[in-house]
Amino acid sequence: MMLFQNNQLTVRKLMLNDNLLLSKWLSNPAVLEFYDGRDNPSDLERVNRKFFNRNDGVNGCIIEYEKKSIGFIQYYRIDKEERLLYGYEHSNDLIYGIDQFIGDTRYWGKGIGTLLVSSMVNFLIADKQADRVVLDPQASNIRALRCYEKCGFKKVKLLEKHELHEGEHRDCWVMEYSR
Repeated sequence: MMLFQNNQLTVRKLMLNDNLLLSKWLSNPAVLEFYDGRDNPSDLERVNRKFFNRNDGVNGCIIEYEKKSIGFIQYYRIDKEERLLYGYEHSNDLIYGIDQFIGDTRYWGKGIGTLLVSSMVNFLIADKQADRVVLDPQASNIRALRCYEKCGFKKVKLLEKHELHEGEHRDCWVMEYSR
């Protein structure tokens, strides 16, 4: 089922037969350098456990560009624990989080990430009535930070040693888009 389309970009719901694609992408060291870590590849069993049969409110989707599956994005309402961590514990705003990666590295550096993130933000605001959209990229992921800033996200809080990645705890930025 398609969520939205913007020019050559389509985002659709994740289907069980997408597990082979996810396993391929999440065992590629170039992708893992920025998502999950090169020391943490995902075989089919791990992909099935992590991405399917979920009932935690996380909505997994496949990114298609020119009718070819090229990546993954998920969206979810942030929970109480994330509200506290990110500094939104006193806010009544409807806040969604997103995580994404382009798994087919041939599509890196072409502006597709910017189109994807801005399109997802528009979808969440229009269809889910989100007041804010947040994400928490590693502070060292300069390419991702630049992409999110181009989409209107602002750095709002540094989370020191927040994410275990390749054997070390890394700093992450909470970034928000506020409508």
